[in-house]
Amino acid sequence: MPEEKTFHMSLEEFRKNGYAVIDWIADYYNNIESFPVLSQVKPGQVRASLPDEPPVKGEAFDAILKDINELILPGVTHWQSPNFFAFFPANASGPSILGELLSSALGVQGMLWMTSPACTELETQVLDWLVDILGLPEKFRSGGAGGGVIQDTASSATLCALLAARERATDYKTNSCGCDGRLIVYASTQAHSSIEKAVKIAGIGSENLRLIDVDDKFALRPDALVEQIKKDRQAGLAPCFVHATVGTTSSNAMDPLPEIGRICKEEGLWLHVDGAMSGTAAVCPEYRFIHNGLELADSYCFNPHKWMFTNFDCDCFYVADRAALIKTLSILPEYLRNKATESGAVIDYRDWHIPLGRRFRSLKLWFVIRYYGVEGLRFHIKRHVDLARNFAKWIEESENFGLVVPPPLNLVCFRHKGGDSINRQLVEKLNRSGKLYLTHTTLNGQYTIRFSVGQTHTEEHHVRQAWQRIQETAGELENA
Repeated sequence: MPEEKTFHMSLEEFRKNGYAVIDWIADYYNNIESFPVLSQVKPGQVRASLPDEPPVKGEAFDAILKDINELILPGVTHWQSPNFFAFFPANASGPSILGELLSSALGVQGMLWMTSPACTELETQVLDWLVDILGLPEKFRSGGAGGGVIQDTASSATLCALLAARERATDYKTNSCGCDGRLIVYASTQAHSSIEKAVKIAGIGSENLRLIDVDDKFALRPDALVEQIKKDRQAGLAPCFVHATVGTTSSNAMDPLPEIGRICKEEGLWLHVDGAMSGTAAVCPEYRFIHNGLELADSYCFNPHKWMFTNFDCDCFYVADRAALIKTLSILPEYLRNKATESGAVIDYRDWHIPLGRRFRSLKLWFVIRYYGVEGLRFHIKRHVDLARNFAKWIEESENFGLVVPPPLNLVCFRHKGGDSINRQLVEKLNRSGKLYLTHTTLNGQYTIRFSVGQTHTEEHHVRQAWQRIQETAGELENA
């Protein structure tokens, strides 16, 4: 009898095609500098290249890979290029890619301890390791009242912290009765946009978000925070949450945690610290100054998927009191009840974040930490900071460019002295060239160029070439 067609990929086909994909990835990284960093396609171009109808019959895997090269790659902005200096990095690495591959193969749904004990317990252990690696406060360890969990992004971590703060401030009544419009949230004018989205989702409302003025280094001013809290209390409102940042998106500014933390303790406010980008720097003891005062925080997060060579998505979120978080987010329908949960001896991470389902994210992070070791992580972070500081030095020595703010770590904010127009033209022309990718911000009302050093494979010669291209392109614009 003829063999029945299953439409599945056989294990032998999987082995053969898997080797082909690994070879493709290795070749991609080997040739990545040959591609324009910023995709040069026009809106709609990729979609127009795709068939209008899905295939009725399955296609050969070779044809699929061929279309990756011909149809997909032109529409890819190459975040893993060593000439990527935009935004903040979203890094990958060999160990992380392989860990993600294994996670995908296992296909774990780790909502409960019992649905995959290894998924839960490895995550707990890796998060405790990171307390040591970054020198975080002991209260964030799982052995005490606190603990850590992997979220998808810092945006989700901020939302979870805000929800827990909301419930703590209302004696856990808001979950059942809704917000009354009195809760007030504070962040600096330089805070990430995720805090505005969080107050909307949490039902607090954007009108109840107070954006506090910053100093000349773009860090939140504690005196302005105290003044605003006082005004809100006098108006009969209920301050409940402060969002502080170590490493703001625009300028890498560091909010003064010791002063902010003392204010939060005195006022009974939840302090959440967002270290999404810069937190990784603390693997190096010499950069742990960024966490001074973190012992006063109720929650903290940072993104290994930015600067710790772990591919997106992977945010590490810590709380000092996990009971507050769990009480806020826990729901236990009958179909999730089980003996392990009821024993109280296990962690069910479904109670620590918004979704029920969760992937085996700790596997790729475990691979990265084990492969690089703390020594390897420190080597690369220190190298990136040194490269950024060298770039900043070249800016300071230039006649035509100047720093907008001294760089605390690996982000350099600078501008051409010729004004906003030439700076805007400079970024646009450099990005169109495909040779490097830069982004901008506005600081002190001025168009400012951001140069972020942190891509996994960026070396000194990439930074030097970038500076040379910036100077040459600026010269062309000056003489146009």
